[in-house]
Amino acid sequence: MSKFWYGIEDLFVNGLFAPYDFFRFVESWWASNSVNWIFAVIGFIAMVYWMKELKIFNDNGEEDKSISSHSYL
Repeated sequence: MSKFWYGIEDLFVNGLFAPYDFFRFVESWWASNSVNWIFAVIGFIAMVYWMKELKIFNDNGEEDKSISSHSYL
């Protein structure tokens, strides 16, 4: 049974996380944090898109803004 868990460890340490070892030993701060910057940019683009969609629904007046719009209120 322990070989199973060592196999999972080997998969993650030597396989899936191997590209992160490259970033760990890079001397440049910008290169080391490139994955973080990519995720931050994707998150910012998603937020801008979501705000744009909310504005479209708000401008069309499709949202029910009445106080009793939910039964628990």
